[in-house]
Amino acid sequence: MKNRKPNMMKSTYSGVAIVSAIVLVVVTACNPLNKMNKKHGLVKYTLAPTPLELHNDSVTINVSGRYPEKFFNKKAVATVKPVMKDATTGAVVKEFDSIKLIGESAEGEGQKISWTGGSFNVTKTVPYTSSMENVILEVVVEGAYKTKTKAFEPVEIGKGTVTTPLWVQSDEKAILGADNFTKTSPRSVSAEINYAIQTSVVRPEELRQEDMQAVEAFIQKGIEFEYVYKNVSITSYASPDGETSLNDNLAGDRANSATSAIKGLFSKKKVAAGKEDALYTKSPKGEDWAGFKTKVQASEIADKDQIIRIVGMYNNDKEREEAIKNLAAVYTELAEKVLPPLRRSVITINAEEEAKTNEELMELVKSNPSELTIEEILYTATLYNDLNEKLSVYKTAAQVHAGDWRGHNNVGYILVMQNKISEAKAEFDKALNADNTAKVAMNNLGVVARLMGDKDKAMDYYEKAKGAGKEVNYNIGILNIMGAKYDDAVSNMSGYNTFNNGLAQLLNGNTDGALNTVEASDDKATAAGYYLKAIIGARTKNMDMMKNNLKAAVEKDTTLKAKAKKDAEFLEYRTDSGFASIVE
Repeated sequence: MKNRKPNMMKSTYSGVAIVSAIVLVVVTACNPLNKMNKKHGLVKYTLAPTPLELHNDSVTINVSGRYPEKFFNKKAVATVKPVMKDATTGAVVKEFDSIKLIGESAEGEGQKISWTGGSFNVTKTVPYTSSMENVILEVVVEGAYKTKTKAFEPVEIGKGTVTTPLWVQSDEKAILGADNFTKTSPRSVSAEINYAIQTSVVRPEELRQEDMQAVEAFIQKGIEFEYVYKNVSITSYASPDGETSLNDNLAGDRANSATSAIKGLFSKKKVAAGKEDALYTKSPKGEDWAGFKTKVQASEIADKDQIIRIVGMYNNDKEREEAIKNLAAVYTELAEKVLPPLRRSVITINAEEEAKTNEELMELVKSNPSELTIEEILYTATLYNDLNEKLSVYKTAAQVHAGDWRGHNNVGYILVMQNKISEAKAEFDKALNADNTAKVAMNNLGVVARLMGDKDKAMDYYEKAKGAGKEVNYNIGILNIMGAKYDDAVSNMSGYNTFNNGLAQLLNGNTDGALNTVEASDDKATAAGYYLKAIIGARTKNMDMMKNNLKAAVEKDTTLKAKAKKDAEFLEYRTDSGFASIVE
């Protein structure tokens, strides 16, 4: 049997392998990070809410972690960092602040995690950006032990951000300055006929007085504008200086003579309505002690206070007269200055003027608008359907009646509807210059401020505009949605069947109310309306509602396919073949 030489090369390699293995074991034993990384899957990380949610232009994340017993080396340190990554590209979208954790024997600042286990919890709010919608949330951990560091395997903790509040529509409600136009307008004129003492004869000079001339002019204008006469009231008096019974009869006679005088004026103008007895209401009042007292009080008679005391002292008219006549020094002055104006008939003619026809108004507003009142011009604008025609009429109102805030306001209202926001603001400013208490204009300036992106200024205007109409509350409701005050939004939008009210109800947790409101709204069959109903279906786990409405939405607007694919509202349906067929 031959002697064999040992294989020295093989022995050498075996020795090296053994030494390397020993060194590896020693190194591993000396570096607890490897063990921590190996057991990292036992750590429970949670994210709330999940998916994340956009509210008030911000996203709030709450990340917590719980470490099991014998996981965290007593001298180890770990930095935990929540990271958002784009779900499609993997690019980092947002890195949040790191949380430093230290073992119970480790030196330095940080939250201690015991060898027997421990946890951390951190909340952070950041401004929302569109890149945060379709993301994956991970926890990235790096461990450190003495001079050694090790990146642990990232742990996914959530997906996506719900951005449904961004569906809020810009349907702010500006308010028109309303007209007070009526189909008939009241017209009236008043005059007095004065009489000589103890007579009811209407003197010719009385009919030539300025107020009676105005009555005659009124009747003439009534012919031109076709007045409809409603009534003529005649109230007659006697002065308190004679027998009471005679004065009562005298007041009645004066009512009759005044009636005859007015009938004569109607007859002169050939107005048949003025001849009818039923038109006249005669009210003879007898002695006018109330008028006597008022005129004495307004006079400069030296003993007027004593006279007024006498009037109040006696209930019997004859005793009053005798007591006053006993004041011989002043009675002559009373007879000359106070008593004559009390012998009178007060006449008021009431009529109604029929408004101009719509055709007449539409003609005059273009040919001679200065003939029209502000009420007539504002009303005329309502007769047009075309926005440019309305705008032209409101501009006429603002020009002809510049001192009335409504013309300027209503010009601005139309400009808002035409999306000419800067021009509208200038008109609303003019409205407030005309009347700085005009709450309607304040509401409209709030609308402009919101559309220009200044929510704080808009709210200031809305607060000042409260009381101008329910539109103000609705507009505040839009700001409530943007500010994540969904309960307030629902309250302020109460009574409105609009997309925004449905959105507010959904965000406030009332899916049934939201569905009913959207179904009753003008957006029921729009792309936005269908999409919101699809979200309601997703939230209520109603697959058919979700699919049917989403299909209708993308048929109306194909860009919603891309939106739905990354919308976290449909996160749990992304693997469903029916959903996929709709959005692909």
